Amino acid sequence: MSDCIFCMIRDGEIPSRKIYEDENVFAILDNSQVTPGHTLLIPKKHVRNIYDYDEELASEVFAAVPKVARALRDFDPAVQGLNILINNEEVASQTVFHSHIHLLPRYTEEDDFGLEWAYNEDKYSDEELDDMQNNIANEVEEF
Repeated sequence: MSDCIFCMIRDGEIPSRKIYEDENVFAILDNSQVTPGHTLLIPKKHVRNIYDYDEELASEVFAAVPKVARALRDFDPAVQGLNILINNEEVASQTVFHSHIHLLPRYTEEDDFGLEWAYNEDKYSDEELDDMQNNIANEVEEF
């Protein structure tokens, strides 16, 4: 896509700080650097988000995750962990509509990234959870 920033980076039209590349993906430092080393792993094929992946693309993209993750763990002895995050659609904070995976090195629980989990186990009955399970399982079977 001619107006996609990641396609322009892929094609060398915009500079980036590339840390990895193979025939299917490339990884660059995110300009925002939420935490030091914050990296984006991006498929070379333009797809909007995870909903547009087929099994082959998923295999190609996710095969690179451990390699980049280990590099992020090892580049700085202060790295204590790593969050891997994919935002899909605007409601989930996707702002660039070319799929990409955020890899965020974690240094402390007080660094500049965090997730807050709500615990809603008391909001659903066993029947509601059974219905949810069956509905999702039926959708998986259709693919």
